[in-house]
Amino acid sequence: MLRLIAFSLCFIAFAAQAADAPDPTVARIEKFHDALLATMKQGEALGTAGRYKKLEPEVEAAFDLATMTKFTVGPPWAKMTEDERKSLIAAFRRMTIASYAHNFDVFKGQKFVTNPKVEARDPDRLVKSQVVPEGEKPVNLTYRMRQVGGEWKVIDVIYEFVSQLATRRSDFAATVASGGAPALVKKLDEISDKLMKSKGRSADR
Repeated sequence: MLRLIAFSLCFIAFAAQAADAPDPTVARIEKFHDALLATMKQGEALGTAGRYKKLEPEVEAAFDLATMTKFTVGPPWAKMTEDERKSLIAAFRRMTIASYAHNFDVFKGQKFVTNPKVEARDPDRLVKSQVVPEGEKPVNLTYRMRQVGGEWKVIDVIYEFVSQLATRRSDFAATVASGGAPALVKKLDEISDKLMKSKGRSADR
C-alpha cells in the first residue's frame, strides 16, 4: 500500500513538472534569444567576425537552413543539381548568420518576450515573440517551426507580420530567373560580404 502511494505521489509530481515544462518549440526559441542577448552584451568587444563565430552554432541549431533555402528559391529548386543546391544552402547559411551578427551587435537594454502559448498549424507550430527595446515600441516576431529529424526548427521568421522567406523569394526571383543558382550564390555572397564589413545596427534599438 505504501509503495502504491509513493508511486502515485511520484507520478503526480512528474505530471505537474511536465505541465510546467515549456513547449519544445518555445524552449528552442528562448535558447536562441538567450544566445543573441549574450552575444549583444559582448558585441563591441567581439566585432562582427566574433559575433558571427559565436552565433554560428546557435543559428545552425535553431534553423532548418536547407528548407529555408529551398523555400526562398521556389520552383526552380526542383531543376537544380545537387551541387547547385549545396552551394545555395552554404551561401544562404552564411547570409543568415551574417545578418544576425550585423543586426544584433550591441546590448542597450533590449529584451525578448516569448508567448508560452503555441499556435498549431499542422505540420508546423507558430511561436510568437517580441523584441522589446528599452523605452521603445516592441517589435513582433513569429517563428514558424517544423520538426526535422525529431527536432523542432525554424523554417520562417515573420517580422512585423511579414514573412521573411516570402520577401526574399520576391527579392531574388529575378536573379534566379536570369542567372540560375550561380547568380543567386553570387548575390547572397555579396550581401554577406556587405553585412560583415559594415557596422551593425543594434537590433531595434
